[in-house]
Amino acid sequence: MIQAIFIFLLAGVAEIGGGYLIWKWLRDGESGWLGLFGGIALALYGIIATWQVFPNFGRVYAAYGGVFIVMSLFWGWWIDKKAPDTYDWVGGAVCIVGVAIMLLPRN
Repeated sequence: MIQAIFIFLLAGVAEIGGGYLIWKWLRDGESGWLGLFGGIALALYGIIATWQVFPNFGRVYAAYGGVFIVMSLFWGWWIDKKAPDTYDWVGGAVCIVGVAIMLLPRN
């Protein structure tokens, strides 16, 4: 499970970071280099996701969605200095519970 969590976090940084760099380029008028690096990061995300130990593509990508929601809250708080509110945290907690339900072993 430690390996799976590490891969979720690594993929999250690539996906959120790549999207953020493209956002900065297109929405905020930053350098095209940011867009290029963002595209590379997004391509790396696609590769990193294939390293996941879970065999079911749909379930893994659904779980990534929940993890990325929470990671995006932290990204916005740390990088953009926009603190999530109570509703953001409650919504993130609901997502993580959903991820746990999807990925925890079944009997």
